[in-house]
Amino acid sequence: MNIHFETTGCRLNQIESESSAHSFVEQSFSVSLKPFTAKSLVESDTVLCVINTCAVTQKAEQKDRRMIRLVLEKCPKATIIVTGCYAQLSPEDIRNMDSRIAVLKGQIKSRLADVPVLLRKRLETKEFNAVDFALELNNGLFAKQSEKRGFSENAFKLSTDSFIAHSRSSIKIQDGCNNNCTYCTINIARGHSVSLDAQTVIDRVVQLEKSGHAEVVFTTVNIGQYRGKYGNDYIDFAHLLKLCLENTSKIAMRISSLYPEVVDEFFCEVIKNPRVCPHFHISVQSGSNSVLKAMARRYSAEDVVNACNLLKSAKNNPFLACDIITGFPGETAENFDETMELCENCGFAWVHVFPYSVRPGTVAATLKNKVPQSVSGERAARLSEWASESKKKYIKECTGKIFNAVLETVKKPSVFASGEGNVVYHAVTENFLHCEIIEKDGFLAPKTGSSVKVRILGEYEAGTKKGGETECLAEII
Repeated sequence: MNIHFETTGCRLNQIESESSAHSFVEQSFSVSLKPFTAKSLVESDTVLCVINTCAVTQKAEQKDRRMIRLVLEKCPKATIIVTGCYAQLSPEDIRNMDSRIAVLKGQIKSRLADVPVLLRKRLETKEFNAVDFALELNNGLFAKQSEKRGFSENAFKLSTDSFIAHSRSSIKIQDGCNNNCTYCTINIARGHSVSLDAQTVIDRVVQLEKSGHAEVVFTTVNIGQYRGKYGNDYIDFAHLLKLCLENTSKIAMRISSLYPEVVDEFFCEVIKNPRVCPHFHISVQSGSNSVLKAMARRYSAEDVVNACNLLKSAKNNPFLACDIITGFPGETAENFDETMELCENCGFAWVHVFPYSVRPGTVAATLKNKVPQSVSGERAARLSEWASESKKKYIKECTGKIFNAVLETVKKPSVFASGEGNVVYHAVTENFLHCEIIEKDGFLAPKTGSSVKVRILGEYEAGTKKGGETECLAEII
């Protein structure tokens, strides 16, 4: 029997889906974590599809709905579990789409780990019916949420130290957010901030190293709000990272995202360790202080510049990236110019650009001085073009240099292949360049997930415009 997972949005969702998949494997189900397509869904043997959703923008929710409709069409005999942030925010809208849908709100997503046993029991005791199983879940396991509102139930239950779909391991160390940014629903969807205790994090990193993992990614919603219990006290992320480094000797450590306020002198002393990847994604959103204030962000544009300068003083030519929202209510042309100037001054190698998306229930949804979508889109296009050129510049600076990398996948020959019989490898460097590596037949490559040294040979132009696809050509040395 097949179980299909589709995950949208953040890396936290990916970790949670991976962990859930292991629960199904333990009950002898066949699991697929590959992205859903009309061809990948196997109608005859698929009894359950799990869609782990995102709701950060209107487009994200639109993608969620399209995926739900696709699964309903292609797998008419399957129960569909919809969970994640969209399920937390709009459960009735989803449930009303079809009687085969079971809605598991994001803040009780941990209950997904209990589904495999229920499914196995149903398959062994009676003929499977998708509507009946959805009804059983909706009225039973998924029915009642804890009275303790604002917190995710068993926030760290869905965690795993082995990975089916990813070569680079991840640990979720923090979830939720205590901020009330005026445009954001994360604090509504994921609840208040909670942190995994420090000793558990350290023990898991040690175990990952013993298991042969070359890299671990620390994932959070807001890393600045990490407060992990350690002995009789609580420590922040910088001290946690220091302890993880002191208790290991080989494994590389990557930080999924940063807030400017995290970056201080002590943090920078810790990240000077060569095992901390020189790749930092900073949550910025705007380069205008007036817009940041309207967003209720807790830092200034000057804080962002200072954080970037500190990071560059601690690491040699790090890959710096950020998020930017264009067209926030009240953003003027001058405000946007300030954002462009900030990106240039900070030397960001990549910018994830999002035209402002109205989120129901947020303060920003009630603000006046709305920016027309055409203007917001034009600003986004302008900044994205700048980001593409900045990525090309960064790759050019790295060309000819040698970096540590994690080997991820083996693919069929691509546009880089210089002849028949070549094998293509994909790897991610310590500074987050996504490389395609061509080697001749007979080359004995390390296994997927291994650490390799690569030399950057040049840019892959089609990839630099996407930020996350193949961006350059490299060779293993």
